[in-house]
Amino acid sequence: MTTLFTMPTILRQHWITRTPVERNIMTAAAAAIAILLYAWLVMSLTQARGPLQTQVSLLRTQAAQLEQQAIDYRQVLAAPPVTNATTSLQALVQAQANQAGLASALSRIDAPDAQQLVVVFGAVAFTPWLHWISDLQAQHVRVATCRIEALSSAGLVSVTATLVRVAPSTTPTATLPAKT
Repeated sequence: MTTLFTMPTILRQHWITRTPVERNIMTAAAAAIAILLYAWLVMSLTQARGPLQTQVSLLRTQAAQLEQQAIDYRQVLAAPPVTNATTSLQALVQAQANQAGLASALSRIDAPDAQQLVVVFGAVAFTPWLHWISDLQAQHVRVATCRIEALSSAGLVSVTATLVRVAPSTTPTATLPAKT
């Protein structure tokens, strides 16, 4: 019957057959390898931590911006109508854009009919645009359709919106779900 050698037995026999000097060298080499592996692991973790902290900071900033935009959006939706404007819809929209400082970002205004406009903004800051929409709602002008695309610059969007004038009695109201 053959005796099966297990790995610990083989290692123990190898260890026993070494001289004390060789054992000290092997112990020192094993300790040096362990220290190098630990140092490499710590260095790798430290290098990975920097970019991750930057990403977390950026994500927190973006989350705060989104929270503020949600608050602004709720305010826009909750704005009560004031009075029906007697000026043309195009003149009203242009005047509100000038007043809000958005006229330079306004690329085009098309008027399919007297109560409807299509406005196109090439690059506009999102929060001022929301405030502009809120001001228009106070004049019984509502967004019928809207396409908003984020641009590569933070906070800037491209907007194509269809605006309609509604009578005060048919003013739609919308609410967002409560923030949880």
